[in-house]
Amino acid sequence: MPTQSDSASDVEASQGSALGDQVKSFLAGGFGGVCAVLVGHPFDLTKTRLQTAGPGVYKGAVDVVKQTLARDGITGLYRGIVPPLLGVTPIFAVSFWAYDTSKALIYAVTPNRTSKELSLGELAAAGFLSAVPTTAITAPVERAKVVLQVDIEGKYKGVTDAMRHLYKEGGLRSIFRGTGATLARDGPGSAAYFAAYEVTKKALTPAGGSPADLNLPAVILAGGTAGVAMWAIAIPPDVLKSRLQSAPTGTYSGMMDCARKTIAVDGVGALWKGFGPAMARAFPANAATFLGVEATKKLWEQFF
Repeated sequence: MPTQSDSASDVEASQGSALGDQVKSFLAGGFGGVCAVLVGHPFDLTKTRLQTAGPGVYKGAVDVVKQTLARDGITGLYRGIVPPLLGVTPIFAVSFWAYDTSKALIYAVTPNRTSKELSLGELAAAGFLSAVPTTAITAPVERAKVVLQVDIEGKYKGVTDAMRHLYKEGGLRSIFRGTGATLARDGPGSAAYFAAYEVTKKALTPAGGSPADLNLPAVILAGGTAGVAMWAIAIPPDVLKSRLQSAPTGTYSGMMDCARKTIAVDGVGALWKGFGPAMARAFPANAATFLGVEATKKLWEQFF
């Protein structure tokens, strides 16, 4: 018969396991994010410049790259990389931690389940919920990144200088400009992102196997598919976010005002500016993300 001490030990072991899983998710997400930035930043810079430039400045994505290389060399494609590199670890760490925590929450509120597997809708809901705490970090990082990416004249000396100017311009309100648009992008985007990854992983898992044992090509395909799924629906709010975050103070009163003025001046097609670079970036950057995530999880399980 189990004793009270045995029960207490079981509880402690369960709590320790849960904490270990949370730490694992946090670290894996952070490393995956670093991989994503290193692979995807040139694509992101190209997207942002297309989204924020006036008519006739660029002929397309290739022209953005040509002009950037001619003016600044190869390092110009990595302008503005410091904010995402500094912010990406907590952003992705919180995102993956929040996703796993949201899945655990869904299990907790549905105790009488007929299956241990979450449905597609439940996976998407967990993905959406993961974007809520992440947005508090993402918005100011994106704000700094965008103003540096469009700073062709070199107004700012770096991320610290940019953040100081933004704070002087309007305090924390200025630094967090575009938060609503960020959540509008990342909520549905994260729902598609994590659901697509889980579904693709399951489809690629051999009968009787475990998704955790997927080989390298399968992880690459699942991660890349997740990125494509996210950016297929995230471009319109991303355009509005970029314009809100790069425009002079007072240009727009909010996301809806930005959408109305953007459509009035440039047409509905403007909401899809940067679609090409975003989709070109989506597969390799997110394949790198999930490679980093899965590799970190395997290392954690090996050593801990």
